[in-house]
Amino acid sequence: MGSPCEQAKAAVGGGGLPSGCTRPAASCRAGEPPGSERSGVTSAGAGWPTRYAGTTALVVAFQLALAAGAPWGEYAMGGASPGTFPPALRVSAIVQVALLALLAVIVLSRAGIVCPAWSRAARWVGWLPVVVSTFSLALNLITPGPGERLPGTPALVVLLGVSLLVATGPRTSRTGPTDGTQW
Repeated sequence: MGSPCEQAKAAVGGGGLPSGCTRPAASCRAGEPPGSERSGVTSAGAGWPTRYAGTTALVVAFQLALAAGAPWGEYAMGGASPGTFPPALRVSAIVQVALLALLAVIVLSRAGIVCPAWSRAARWVGWLPVVVSTFSLALNLITPGPGERLPGTPALVVLLGVSLLVATGPRTSRTGPTDGTQW
C-alpha cells in the first residue's frame, strides 16, 4: 500500500494505525518511516540517548571504583599513576563522575527523556556533550597508555556519536517534537 506514513494516513480515516506505525499520520514527513527521527527518541522507546546513558554509567562506575581505591590507575588519566590513585586523583575521579552525570542529563533532556522543562535550554547546552566528548576522544587517542585507549576509544566514540546525533536532531518529548518541527 506504500510507505508506513501513507499507510498511517490511510488508516486515520479507518480509526487507527496499521501495525508497525508508532505515531499519527499527521506527524509523518514525506517518505520517512515512523521511528526514523534522528534524535533516536520514538514513542516506542528512547533509543540512542539511552545508549549514551548506559555507556556513561559504565564510565561512572569505573571512575567511582578508582575513587574508592581500585588498582586500575594505569587505565585512566594517561596511566600517570599505576595502581591505586593518590588522594588528589581520587578527587578528580569524583569530579569526573559529576561532569559525566551532568552531560548524561543534558543528552537525555535534549532527547526529551528526563527533565522535560530543560529541553528548550538543552537545545544550545546540548552541544556541551559533543565538545567534551570530542576533546576527551582526542586526548584518549594520544594517551601513551594502550590500556586506556583500548576500552576508552570505543566508549568515547559512542558518546561522541550519540551526543552529536541528539544535538543535531529535533528537540523531542516522549510523544514527539516540541519545537514546531515534524518527525
